[in-house]
Amino acid sequence: MAAFLWFASAALAAEQQPVHQRIDSLLAASHPQFASFAASRCSDSEFHRRIHLDLVGRIPSAKETREFLDDDTSTKRETLIDRLLADPRHARRMQYVFDEMLMARMPATNVPDAEWRNYLRQSFLANKPWNQLVLEILSADGADPQLRPAARFYLDRNFDVDLLTRDIGRVFLGVDLECAQCHDHPAIDTYLQQHYYGINAFLSRSYLFTNPKNKQKQLGEKAEGDVKFTSVFTQESSQTNPRMLDLPEIPDPSESAKQYLVKPDKKSRGVPTYSRRLKLGQAMIAADNIDFRRNIVNRLWAIMLGRGLVEPLDVRHEQNPPSHPAVLELLAEEFLQHNYDIRWMLKQLALTEAYQRSSYAAEEHRETAAKNFAVGLLKPQSPEQLAWSIMQATGAADAALATKEAALLKSDPKFGAGRTTHPLWREEALHDALKANVDQFALKFAGQNGQTTSFGATANQALFLMNGPLVDRWLLPGSNNLTDRLKKQTEPTALADELYLSVLCRKPTVAEVAEVTEYFQTVGDRDAGIQEFVWALLSSAEFRFNH
Repeated sequence: MAAFLWFASAALAAEQQPVHQRIDSLLAASHPQFASFAASRCSDSEFHRRIHLDLVGRIPSAKETREFLDDDTSTKRETLIDRLLADPRHARRMQYVFDEMLMARMPATNVPDAEWRNYLRQSFLANKPWNQLVLEILSADGADPQLRPAARFYLDRNFDVDLLTRDIGRVFLGVDLECAQCHDHPAIDTYLQQHYYGINAFLSRSYLFTNPKNKQKQLGEKAEGDVKFTSVFTQESSQTNPRMLDLPEIPDPSESAKQYLVKPDKKSRGVPTYSRRLKLGQAMIAADNIDFRRNIVNRLWAIMLGRGLVEPLDVRHEQNPPSHPAVLELLAEEFLQHNYDIRWMLKQLALTEAYQRSSYAAEEHRETAAKNFAVGLLKPQSPEQLAWSIMQATGAADAALATKEAALLKSDPKFGAGRTTHPLWREEALHDALKANVDQFALKFAGQNGQTTSFGATANQALFLMNGPLVDRWLLPGSNNLTDRLKKQTEPTALADELYLSVLCRKPTVAEVAEVTEYFQTVGDRDAGIQEFVWALLSSAEFRFNH
């Protein structure tokens, strides 16, 4: 009896631990030698840079880094996490991340990019729960002006039902059912043809409709139509109602005397009394659909930790299980209990020892440590992160914001000063001023499939950084930018300090100070030498990676 009470007490104590501590406990318990290969805690400068890149999508300024390094309070890391999650730049970062996740950088054909991205950003500014956001996206038909941007997921795929069936499985459930369209998957036992057509059945009655008044693409829907399918292997035929993978089918209601709220014709899109498509969002976010939660927490884990608990992110099945199933189940359950709050989840992940470990591990332990999230994993910066980080490092962002501030103060001398101090105004003003630059980086550094190019840079990308007029312009001295500040430094240690804090977000080592000193003692053209040294650090692996 005493032993039972002890175990019960220990279990209760574990459940009462903060979630981030429970995550670390599960990771540590997953390998008997975990402590022997786990990397130490990362330095303050490493953490400061890492968390800025992950939560606000750019490196911190030299001033911010100095202040953080000088702060000796024990809670400064958690305080910083909270501050960055509340920063308007976090919503922009999430806009970039979820735009790529949901739309894979596909061209805007029916819904303008700007409207869709603003919809995402406003959703993250309001900390809209993930289940609500997904319900809006999967329920939007393009007819409601308020939710038309959300319909981009459907409309810019031209409501191709097969493409949507696959993408809904991949993006929202973490399963790629493409090879289950014509038959049960030949290599993955748990990917069945009925799974593919279960999702397909939510969409099969709907169609793309052009509104004759405004020429906008919208969705219409018929009141009838069943989904039948035949395996090309067995020639067996079957039929299914809408369903979420292995969850029960959702039957149509008893026939109503009134099939349509709006009967379809050439001038009107069909609006049935009962909509299968509207059931898709409801079924997706239902509490019994745990695959929905497993998928998103796995993706959030990958954003923060550098690799999913399931990899690839959209190929979860019994033959490719999560590396740490207990962690995935804990995250999925806690995400439900905390009302699908993405900010809450990101904070828990950022507080873990796993997230805050150094990216340096002994060579003999590196592979094991990486598999067990016992060392910080290198993450290539996204095109947007790289653009904003270079503009931050060189001072181009500060210069653009100063120009915007001056223009507002001139046009609105009475109230402009108050507006320029507001974080939301500053973020939006800076984005509007520099969006074209960010778009150039996206064009150069995003792969053909919409994903960020990984560890190796292509020749064109290297040339863009080396000889491109955009980066060259940022390296010219002006308006107290980095090059200008370095020109004013006459003492080598102070110059090295400003250089490394601005670009690499850390203080230089003794050897690096010596290298800077020697370089500027021998360089012929000091101004050109400053630009070359800045460029060299911007081109380094240490700068290009989040580590």
